[in-house]
Amino acid sequence: MTTPQIIALVVFILVMAAIVSEKIHRAAAAVAGAIILIFFGIIDFNESLGFIDFNTLGVLIGMMTFVGVVKESGLFEYLAIKSAKIAKGNPWRIMVIFVIITAVLSALLDNVTTVLLIGPMTLTICAMLEINPIPFLMTQILASNVGGTATLIGDPPNIMIGSAADLSFGDFIVNLLPVVVVILVVFILIFKVMYGRKMKVTQDAMASVMELDEKKAIKDRPLFIKSVVMIVIVVAGFVLHGSIGVSSSVVALTAAAVMLIIGKQEVEHILCSIEWPTILFFVGLFVVVGGMEKVGIITALANFLMNATHGEMMMAMILIVIVSAVVSAILDNIPFVATMIPVIITMEASGMDVMPLWWALSLGACLGGNGTLIGASANVVLSGISKREGYPITFINFLKVGFPMMLVSVAIAAVYLVIRY
Repeated sequence: MTTPQIIALVVFILVMAAIVSEKIHRAAAAVAGAIILIFFGIIDFNESLGFIDFNTLGVLIGMMTFVGVVKESGLFEYLAIKSAKIAKGNPWRIMVIFVIITAVLSALLDNVTTVLLIGPMTLTICAMLEINPIPFLMTQILASNVGGTATLIGDPPNIMIGSAADLSFGDFIVNLLPVVVVILVVFILIFKVMYGRKMKVTQDAMASVMELDEKKAIKDRPLFIKSVVMIVIVVAGFVLHGSIGVSSSVVALTAAAVMLIIGKQEVEHILCSIEWPTILFFVGLFVVVGGMEKVGIITALANFLMNATHGEMMMAMILIVIVSAVVSAILDNIPFVATMIPVIITMEASGMDVMPLWWALSLGACLGGNGTLIGASANVVLSGISKREGYPITFINFLKVGFPMMLVSVAIAAVYLVIRY
């Protein structure tokens, strides 16, 4: 290995170790790693900006701002009470309903937007039932990454793959939705074993929930109506943004700007609700992973993957889904997918039918996000919200649940790929 590769790899390992140990705030660790890379000349400052995914940051900031305004209407409390009453106050039924809602919304929106909408609802209903919200939030994180796998717009890697391979929204639905449904059903069954018998609430708590009037939860009726209308528009914007040539960040930031204007809330108060430490963490992490990309470590990994398969389709397909999942659980999946795309295109140019490899890459990169706390944007965002409310989700605790669930989903995906292709 060259000196720049050694430095980039050591910095990455140190940043990951700091995050896992939780002795240093993850935002501080990621930014420190980025600064070290710049200090040693691995990348210069202007170069580091090029590795930052401003589209992702735009979606994060835009939707955090949007949700900050919407929650002032009482919409989340309304939905929380309504869902709880449909479930008759039963915590297990509530968990299942929220898991399904999360998965569906993640397929139509993006994962981050979904957890920003569902998270406050979950915290509200758990407070009513006087139960720990962490199991609910954990299942929603996992469901968001599974649901986001199903469509072209559900997860950033799918957007990149769809663009490179000229795949439509319908192509993703036809090829990935069946396995996503199977994985989600299996996850719900596992959740039943993990959490079903442990979630106990008093009859008084359940009765008190059933007595609540969801209409009284609406704090600002005009804002409530505006919020519902804007959510529908935002969903349409995310679904159509590729067709009209507008990036998802523009949709999110436009929605935020409109809500700040028509919501008539105190702007300073809304902006303070944004998870700025989470934003800073992503900035640093993008640069740290960018350093790995620049010195060729990620490219070397991708080349090794291709050489190891010797061009045999089934082996390549299984290896890609497994390695993509493991790497995406540790690294950000965007630079890895960006590296793999030209490799697959090169294989296609040699006459190989690579269509199954695109689906393997999509399944591996998206499902791999469930492996660790930093595996996907939704994980980081929702864990940040949970910590702010006094319910921290640690790296190790997430790993104990997320990594085995990720292995289960990848195993199902591998079997699906072999049977279908």
